[in-house]
Amino acid sequence: MRNKRILTFFVVFIFMFSFLSGCTTKKQQEPASASTSTEITITDQIGRTVTLEKPAEKIVSSYYISTAALIALGMENNLVGIEAKADTRELYRLAAPSLLDLPAIGSGKGVNVEEIASLNPDVVILPQKLQDSVSSFESLGIPVIVVDPETMDNFKECVSILGAITDTAKKSEALLSYYDEKMTEAKEKTASLSVLPTVYLSAGSEFLSTCTSKMYQNELIAMSGGINVSSELTNGYWQQISAEQLNIWAPEYIFAVSYADYTLDDIKNNAAFSEIPAIKNGNVYSFPSNIEPWDYPTPSSVLGVLYLTHMLHPEIYSEEDYVQEATDFYKEFFDISVSKTDLGL
Repeated sequence: MRNKRILTFFVVFIFMFSFLSGCTTKKQQEPASASTSTEITITDQIGRTVTLEKPAEKIVSSYYISTAALIALGMENNLVGIEAKADTRELYRLAAPSLLDLPAIGSGKGVNVEEIASLNPDVVILPQKLQDSVSSFESLGIPVIVVDPETMDNFKECVSILGAITDTAKKSEALLSYYDEKMTEAKEKTASLSVLPTVYLSAGSEFLSTCTSKMYQNELIAMSGGINVSSELTNGYWQQISAEQLNIWAPEYIFAVSYADYTLDDIKNNAAFSEIPAIKNGNVYSFPSNIEPWDYPTPSSVLGVLYLTHMLHPEIYSEEDYVQEATDFYKEFFDISVSKTDLGL
């Protein structure tokens, strides 16, 4: 009788063990049968919904701003085609020399759709000005992201989009966190100032062309504790003005972009501008740097804010501070060591 009870108990035990083991096995297997989709859906900067089947591994960037941002996100080896004139970009030479050998697939005036298609990219990045080319790529089944980083907020959104489509969100968040931290720092340093100097920033094409209130450069000046004399302009981006208008504005500081087709002497020696305070007081400068323009809405534009904060308010932000910041920035986000000469200082 006792042996029979033992046998019955043993059978029940085996049954329960098998049942529980089966449940455990089934539970462990469930994740394997769950969805493993890596689809990415974003809204680009002209409002289009774009879906990628997976994070982009082969990228064509037809825009310097997006290319520079992709380098900062560590995606330089995933670029298979970029904008023309790459050999003029010192940033590429220093941080991503392999880009110099990539196909030049177009410029701000247009892109070569056939050549881009032959590269079999996972995604193509276009600037807003080239959005008319979108339909050509869509007809070929090539995903296109249109970016328009011409304001501070749009630039930050552009970086977030690029981080999302390349699965580098942590890097994009780190970059934007740094960006916000330094912008806040600059604003706090200048917040208590009762008098802000007036600033004129000239375009690359000619001196009497300047930024409107719609441009990133307008926000850069404000962030640095200055007043942009051309902020009243609201039509488009770079806008032509007259010598008379510049004299009326009478800026206390004048900055020519680093990519200007004219020299500072062309400005200083022009009799039409001789009574402008900036010229009379010797406050005419080239905006740095030699690596890349700091007035562009690129990752390094944060350094432009710090530079300008020093130039307008040296008593609250020293040259030593922003040079160190620039050195640390390029090491952190581009893994390059830079000198003051590289920075154009």
